[in-house]
Amino acid sequence: MRKSGVSVPPEFRGMIDESLLKKTMDYETEKTRFSSISSIFTNIITIIFIFCGLLNIYNSWIASLNLPFIISGWLFFLLLSYSGEFLSAPFSLYSTFKIENKYGFNTMTPRLWVSDFIKALLISTIMMSLVTFTGFWLIHWSPHYWWFWVWGFLFVFSIFIMYISPYVIEPLFHKFTPIEDELLKERIMKLTAKAGIHASKILRIDASKRSKHTNAYFTGIGETKRIVLYDTLLESMNHDEIIAVLAHEIGHWKKRHMLKMIIAFEVFSFVALYLAFKIIQSDTLITLFHIRTNTLFAKFIILAFLSDILSLTFAPWVSYFMRVHERQADRASYELTGDSENMVTALAKLSKENLSNLYPHPLYVALYYSHPPILERIRYLKGFSPYKNSNGK
Repeated sequence: MRKSGVSVPPEFRGMIDESLLKKTMDYETEKTRFSSISSIFTNIITIIFIFCGLLNIYNSWIASLNLPFIISGWLFFLLLSYSGEFLSAPFSLYSTFKIENKYGFNTMTPRLWVSDFIKALLISTIMMSLVTFTGFWLIHWSPHYWWFWVWGFLFVFSIFIMYISPYVIEPLFHKFTPIEDELLKERIMKLTAKAGIHASKILRIDASKRSKHTNAYFTGIGETKRIVLYDTLLESMNHDEIIAVLAHEIGHWKKRHMLKMIIAFEVFSFVALYLAFKIIQSDTLITLFHIRTNTLFAKFIILAFLSDILSLTFAPWVSYFMRVHERQADRASYELTGDSENMVTALAKLSKENLSNLYPHPLYVALYYSHPPILERIRYLKGFSPYKNSNGK
């Protein structure tokens, strides 16, 4: 950023000045440094737990309780989950009330943060309990084919959560109200009808209660599909820009990006669970990591640790295909509306209001970015002929 981000790019001239660009760079720098510290801390804790005897102590303690197999597995992973939540809490507090507050984004009160934390902890407890109880029951019921049954259960469970989340989980954190602007609502309905998508509701979310960041998204599947607009987005954009942003989101549905990602994930999960089953059949992991008490739970933890390392090799490919999807959705937005100019101004506003990094390093983009850099997206959209014609180019 120091090398490339010293001047305002032509696409943002008149929208931001050098002082705002400096603020953007400072925000990105502070976030990146804090993220690095958080990541290093998490990895140190993991390494200490795995390699310095804590896993041995914890695993042996769980085994010494002589609980039934399913209860032991549930307790083993639930307590680890709680440990992770409480260890990460100080980092979340600092990010919210120090960094986000410093740059004018945070609107959350400490009381609301605590409330959200407790709700999230309760929800994760319920979901983890359902998954672990069912998973370990399947392992106990079918020792030789549990990998297949667990894969099937997780697939059904994930679809179930996608159905109930808009009605059960999301309202616990946000208030959803119908869009009051009838003209905007009518335009949105015409857009969804043109795309051949039925959204059961078009809702406004009280995002400003927690943050000034802006966004819009689809949630749910099947009959539970709904369009959700941040109140911050509704206040900062005109109707044409909102329609352009929604057309981008609709583009993801038209291109079946979610379906493709689900299929890819399920295929990967199927293979991964089968390989996990084959590896766990032997005591190789127990021997390599010098685990005193041979338990299935310890094997799962070690396998998860190794899988996290191996998954890094897949991250660039996943990021690449997600960026391809975003370009396709940008193209679909233009095809649905015939309007690329308002998508350009919408992206510029989103970037300005969220202090997005205008000059990310190409290698960092290749490894981690799920969206193309904002300048790349704007230049891509400006290549569409209606934009050229409207600007006399």
